[in-house]
Amino acid sequence: MVSGVGLNGQSLFRRTGKRRGRGRERDWILWGVPLAMVGVAGLLIASTQRQADYADWYHHWITAGVGVGIALLLARLSLLRLRPLLIPIYGLTVISLVAVRMIGTTALGAQRWISIGGVHVQPSEFAKLAAILLLAAVLDRHPVERPVDLIRPLGVISLPWLLVFIQPDLGTSLVFGALLLTMLYWSGMPFEWLVLLLSPLITALLAGLFPWGLAAWIPLTLGIAYRSLPWKKVALALVLAVQSAAALVTPWLWANGLQDYQRDRLVLFLDPTKDPLGGGYHLLQSTVGIGSGGLFGTGLLQGQLTKLRFIPEQHTDFIFSALGEELGFVGTILVVVGFALLMGRLLQVAGKARTDFESLVVIGVATMLMFQVVVNIFMTIGLGPVTGIPLPFMSYGRSAMVVNFIALGLCLSVARRARRALIR
Repeated sequence: MVSGVGLNGQSLFRRTGKRRGRGRERDWILWGVPLAMVGVAGLLIASTQRQADYADWYHHWITAGVGVGIALLLARLSLLRLRPLLIPIYGLTVISLVAVRMIGTTALGAQRWISIGGVHVQPSEFAKLAAILLLAAVLDRHPVERPVDLIRPLGVISLPWLLVFIQPDLGTSLVFGALLLTMLYWSGMPFEWLVLLLSPLITALLAGLFPWGLAAWIPLTLGIAYRSLPWKKVALALVLAVQSAAALVTPWLWANGLQDYQRDRLVLFLDPTKDPLGGGYHLLQSTVGIGSGGLFGTGLLQGQLTKLRFIPEQHTDFIFSALGEELGFVGTILVVVGFALLMGRLLQVAGKARTDFESLVVIGVATMLMFQVVVNIFMTIGLGPVTGIPLPFMSYGRSAMVVNFIALGLCLSVARRARRALIR
């Protein structure tokens, strides 16, 4: 009798365990946060087009629907099956970036799109995801244990970064840098080496803004190199040469390496009132719009600054300003909390991934999304320069939306495999 009960109980436990396992496969944070933002963003985009001659805001929801379908398919597929396809995928994205230079469509002073069947596709968005996948595979197979091991990951990132930078697309090119540094650190590379990789950028900024700071910064980088790198004398000479080159080349790059509007964006965020009708216009109008929303906002489809289209291209990079005006401080905080929850969940998924490759892919996706969130929001509220980086799941843009949901599907696949391993 006891034995029979035990067997029945064990059988019941297994059956209910499987049911609970299936229930947990519906990851409410990974699904709920993006879908809620897509829903609200569609209404905000509709609000920005109230006085326009066109109305295509519903395309935002249609594109999201396509993205959800792709994410559902990818969530059922193991990332390990994609590994043989990573180099071809990477190669296709690089070819598409080259094609942009040859047959691309120009808009707003940049050549970033390819027209396919009347639909503008932005290859740089897909290049970010291809770089994440190949970089994860490279770091999984060849972890950075010696300075020479950096050649492979730098090579993976450098090619798409350069092709995107010359489009010109400064904002997206910054995403590639963030991906490289974060994924290198997650893979186990020493933190000191991370500082040294980032040091030329800091040297360039100091050379342009605070030259006197180089007197302390360069000796600090030399000390880090001496403590953390092999071949001490060679390392010191190399680091000194790189820092000196960064300091000396910065004035030339500032004058010749950036477009006029890019220089304006990098400077005017410090004081947009210097050019209130030109380079500082976006920032001034954006901060006014967010401030006018107050605590609870004017209500969806009720914002007057949004209705009168004071902010150009508000439905894309400056959608956060429409959010601030129509849903107020409370609405913006809810969105920030939502992104924080999404980031926390992605970190959990990365930490519980079954393989280093899967963990690195999730960290790459988390970096791609959260870097864009921080830069976009800072840009919109006047704490950073205008860089043309969209707000994930909220800014209007077909390519970016599809890529974000593809990335979400990859993360869901990793989470699903980790849950199945626990259930077993």
